[in-house]
Amino acid sequence: MTASTTFRAAAAAAALAIAGHAQAAAFKLESPTVKPGAMLGDAQVFNGFGCGGKNVSPALKWSGAPKDTKSYAVTVYDPDAPTGSGWWHWVVYNIPASATGLDEGAGTADGKALPAGSAQGRTDFGSPGFGGACPPKGDKPHRYVFTVYALKTDKIDVPADATAALVGFMIHANKLAQATFTAKYGRK
Repeated sequence: MTASTTFRAAAAAAALAIAGHAQAAAFKLESPTVKPGAMLGDAQVFNGFGCGGKNVSPALKWSGAPKDTKSYAVTVYDPDAPTGSGWWHWVVYNIPASATGLDEGAGTADGKALPAGSAQGRTDFGSPGFGGACPPKGDKPHRYVFTVYALKTDKIDVPADATAALVGFMIHANKLAQATFTAKYGRK
């Protein structure tokens, strides 16, 4: 390999890396319901385990996905839960590539308000559907990480009662890009 061939190969690799980063950087997740860095409202708080919220999933909107996106997945995760492995609050996958978001309240256990073809994995509450924030009393406010993934497959093939870990494995195996924001919630 000559020096000029090596240089051209390196330049092409760098250009691809920059293009991939720019494409991923354009992918954005927003919510008219929940603002990044803000505290979750009562609507997004669990109703149970000593918490008295409304347990309503927030509206989510995304844009700028890679052109090769064939489906999406959405997760909500609390890395601060005192479990040793965090807590999965919501796992939605097989969201069609034509979708640009999820409506407020779409995370009901029956999933009827989700885009056609979407599926929900089992959360750490033991069932599908959105499970709101409910950290232990006295803990510092926990972080709730909302993430949308653009996937290179139109369908993740997992059992209907798949755990968040199994769905997460398949999401990461098929990920083109992701966009995320974090909100907080604590109880006194």
